[in-house]
Amino acid sequence: MSKKRNKKKLKLPLAYKPLGFVLGWSSGALAGLAFRKTWMAIRHEEDAPDALDRDRGWGEILLAAAVQGALFAVVRSAVDRTGAKVVERQTGVWPADDTGGQD
Repeated sequence: MSKKRNKKKLKLPLAYKPLGFVLGWSSGALAGLAFRKTWMAIRHEEDAPDALDRDRGWGEILLAAAVQGALFAVVRSAVDRTGAKVVERQTGVWPADDTGGQD
């Protein structure tokens, strides 16, 4: 039984790659939506400033970048962790090797 479990553990991270890709894509879309809603709540504007927007100040651009970065990191971590827990529950194997995650 031990050999079978080791074999399964070696193959799962590769099998998890397509699921990880889908989770990453969906977490990016979800984070983008969360950022747009958050920016609307903070500044009451639909469009967040871009770094090359001449009419926006440094503070506004850096605030938007910080909020966007934080939201993307939180959403991605939550989605990745949820996906890993589902895979572990279904297979009995954690989808990452002992050294860490996908990054």
